[in-house]
Amino acid sequence: MQPVSTFSLVARDPETGDLGVAVASRFLAVGAVVPAARAGVGAVATQSYANTSYGPRALAVFEAGGTPEHVHRIFAASDPGHAQRQYGLVAADGASFSFTGAGCHDWAGGHAEAGLAAQGNLLAGPGVVEALVETFHRRADLPFPERLTAALLAADRAGGDRRGRQSAALLVVGEGKGYGGFNDRWIDLRVDDHPDPVPELERILGIHRQLFNPVRNARPLSEEEIRWIQHTAQRLGFYEGPVNGDWGEAVEAALKALLGRENLEERYAGGPQLEEEVLAALRQAHGEA
Repeated sequence: MQPVSTFSLVARDPETGDLGVAVASRFLAVGAVVPAARAGVGAVATQSYANTSYGPRALAVFEAGGTPEHVHRIFAASDPGHAQRQYGLVAADGASFSFTGAGCHDWAGGHAEAGLAAQGNLLAGPGVVEALVETFHRRADLPFPERLTAALLAADRAGGDRRGRQSAALLVVGEGKGYGGFNDRWIDLRVDDHPDPVPELERILGIHRQLFNPVRNARPLSEEEIRWIQHTAQRLGFYEGPVNGDWGEAVEAALKALLGRENLEERYAGGPQLEEEVLAALRQAHGEA
């Protein structure tokens, strides 16, 4: 079994209760192995000869009212390979635990405190974990997902996995924050094979924000902007009415078609109004006139 030698941060957003895992490694598609999380329950990172049963098992214990220490005792008692494992646990109430088995490859270690568990193995040194924790605290000005990736980048630049770089992932869950509000999987992004995966993860997080941020700052469209929507939709075959700057059901349907073409449908709440950045994205995609 190839060791999942990596560094990860498991954390809870104290403002919203959202839970997240950020991870990077010299390992293909680390996001398919390490992170697990469920809104209102907890979050888990399992690495170093990762036992992929740990994620769902820990979440089941949390859901039944168990603590991270309880999860740790269960894993230690039930897994013959426990000495080679490393994991970080954060429950929905912020209780945390980080474990590094004696059989993990140096440098290996972790840190746990309320709302946070940071850990890594086969690292350049303890400064990698220290960078995870220090940056997460220092960048409290950032939204929670960006705070996680900022900490991951700082750890990477502090040396990261001493074998090099290959993949990174970010998983953030929140009640009803998944696509369309149907589940809790708010952000689930993976860079599976890249020479510098953490900045690439930050880049695609920016795209995710552009496409899926909740509508908060929509402002009324001007007549000129409605005419632009009519003209553009007419040119693309989405609209057959006049280009006159008047709003109506046909224009709203045309706008929805334009937004859907650019995967921006989640950034529209109806009516003759849009957020500035959404209108700018449409203009960038389809020209000014």
